[in-house]
Amino acid sequence: MRLSCVNGCVYCPYHMKNKHIARKKLTQEEIVKEVTALQDMGHKRLAIEAGEDPVNNPIEYILECINTIYSIKHKNGAIRRVNVNIAATTVENYRKLKEAGIGTYILFQETYHKESYEQLHPTGPKHDYAYHTEAMDRAMEGGIDDVGLGVLFGLDKYKYEFAGLLMHAEHLEAVHGVGPHTISVPRIKHADDIDPDVFDNGISDDTFAKICALIRISVPYTGMIISTRESQAVREKVLPLGVSQISGASKTSVGGYADPEAEKNAEATSEQFDVSDQRTLDEVVNWLMKMDYIPSFCTACYREGRTGDRFMALCKSMQILNCCHPNALMTLKEYLEDYASPQTRELGMKLIDREIEKITNPKVKQTCYEHIHDIADGKRDFRF
Repeated sequence: MRLSCVNGCVYCPYHMKNKHIARKKLTQEEIVKEVTALQDMGHKRLAIEAGEDPVNNPIEYILECINTIYSIKHKNGAIRRVNVNIAATTVENYRKLKEAGIGTYILFQETYHKESYEQLHPTGPKHDYAYHTEAMDRAMEGGIDDVGLGVLFGLDKYKYEFAGLLMHAEHLEAVHGVGPHTISVPRIKHADDIDPDVFDNGISDDTFAKICALIRISVPYTGMIISTRESQAVREKVLPLGVSQISGASKTSVGGYADPEAEKNAEATSEQFDVSDQRTLDEVVNWLMKMDYIPSFCTACYREGRTGDRFMALCKSMQILNCCHPNALMTLKEYLEDYASPQTRELGMKLIDREIEKITNPKVKQTCYEHIHDIADGKRDFRF
């Protein structure tokens, strides 16, 4: 949403000393255009990201953006869940985010190694290791019970980071009764003013896959996110290891959806990092179905109040499948009707026909079947 940042993070092109990256702030009118473009692709959820700048980028701006995003209804499109990835803040501000109806609050630790952390964040508010590391505790105190952890693999030794992630998850569950809703596993990538080869703790694709597998074993209830930082080949490698969320057609530039050509032709980029998987959302959906995965656009749990400890209980008992499976099929049906290419639509309809027969609860199966037909008749937004 905004590229202004007062921190000096040495691995991020948004650091305040970078004078040749394009600094932008989206107006509410520009946000409407961006969200409309995302809705026209078929997206139902998005994540807000903004640089840390308390003066020029206050919490009020983020709250206004959230309100604008939720208000946009274009054709059959709607953003049903807004996740927020902004800098560590106060309990009071977390309460405001909760009241605004956010989904998950996401904040990457970057590195759990204190000495490395302070060297990598030499200036700015983010230099405070304790304040950053304890942000999720303040978020929980502010009423946000869906939080997303992550480290940036490559900044420090991966074994230490992996242990730090697990200890952080264990801490949240022990103190607040709720572990992380998601864990992200990004690796450092090339970006304007940033050369990833400068950081000598990079990990191979095989090690990356092992980390994904071990997170799934160690924190079985969490959602694991692989972004478009990773190539199609790497994503295909780790999907069977328990990855549950992937992005599609993502842009890391400010205002890159409504007018992508303008970003390409601009003298100065606003991209945060290079995107490895540049396929369209339709191509990603098609690819997933060819591998027998069900692409889901579901946002039901957040809107049905299944967050925090309520969500954790369903996950740990594996009862969440009774909601996830039919909801995935119904939201996929929406996508097929409104946005999919003919080939993707044909492939998806066959998948839905197969999968609906696998629903074991007769009542749920019948209701799902009826709603699939309702969606074909033009109705939208059914959920269990």
